[in-house]
Amino acid sequence: MVTSCGQTKGKQQMRERNSNIASPNIQRVTGRRVNRIAILAVLGLALLTAGCAGDKSILDPAGQAARDVALIWWIMLTFSTVVLAVITALWLFAFKPRDVTRTPSQERKVARHWILGGGILLPVASIVALLAFGVPAGQRMLAIGEPGEVIEVIGHQWWFEVRYPNAEGGEVVTANHLVMPVGEPVDFHVTGADVIHGFWIPRLGGKVDMIPGRENRIRLQADIPAVFGAQCAELCGIGHAHMHLFVEALPREEYDAWLAERQQDALAAAATANAADDEARSAFMTHCASCHTVAGVSGGTLGPDLSDVGSRATLGAGVMAMDDGAISQWLQHHQTLKPGNLMPSHDDIDTDTLDSLGAWLETLNP
Repeated sequence: MVTSCGQTKGKQQMRERNSNIASPNIQRVTGRRVNRIAILAVLGLALLTAGCAGDKSILDPAGQAARDVALIWWIMLTFSTVVLAVITALWLFAFKPRDVTRTPSQERKVARHWILGGGILLPVASIVALLAFGVPAGQRMLAIGEPGEVIEVIGHQWWFEVRYPNAEGGEVVTANHLVMPVGEPVDFHVTGADVIHGFWIPRLGGKVDMIPGRENRIRLQADIPAVFGAQCAELCGIGHAHMHLFVEALPREEYDAWLAERQQDALAAAATANAADDEARSAFMTHCASCHTVAGVSGGTLGPDLSDVGSRATLGAGVMAMDDGAISQWLQHHQTLKPGNLMPSHDDIDTDTLDSLGAWLETLNP
């Protein structure tokens, strides 16, 4: 009996000694983990703030819908940071050495508090707060009530078709270049021609899916005249990363003038005005007309409308800038510049013909 008691006492002393040795070790390990978490948090914050500016930053809003989205983002970030801090504090508290003895009844009471607080009250409060901010913001982006300016955007693999159905004088069609009026709501009617795409102008508001066979609508407004970046926000195939949209907001007078310059009669006259371009137009009719439209010259619908291609800021849906000679370079190297695009190669056309074709297309600048 004495021996048994001595062994029991020795085991208790050993456990206490091991506990005393383990506690500092646990604290050191915990401290290292906290330092790592702090470093990761700082790096994460740096990455987040890196997106606070630029033509595609949701944190630099230029319209009411985008301000609503940014406000919700900041609220969610603040709330999640508080939750992270509380959970981290509880986690550290759980590793703190202490000698607490509870009865089964007390254990059940503590468990109920955790279930009610962490499992019910916290999620309910979070969802209610999110809905309180999110529902009104979403309603403001719905195209309801008095209709605004209507612009239709159709997603293709991998480019954007832009239509102005209510333009005075007749519908205006362009591609990869969207112009909108400043200071007034614009209703965007969007759909997809082949697969699901995403329409998203980050500085003006949230994104909306472009679904084949279905028309979705979103109301956005630009408060300042500026150029905005936009892009497809739905993975749509190999060319998804190179599917950008150049968006420009202009005062109403300049916007109306921009539309007037792109009426079919004016575009057709510009495309056929110069007899020196007859050879280039003939080459276009031979190799390009079945897919592309140029007002007064051809009526292809498979590819982008090129009637005003010379006035656009970029080529290939944002792949390259519209500089002198850019179209010729695109025609010769488009599969290298934008792999997987659906335009066939032009290996059967000599370089001089491609150069003249590109030079003529660059003159299509209203």
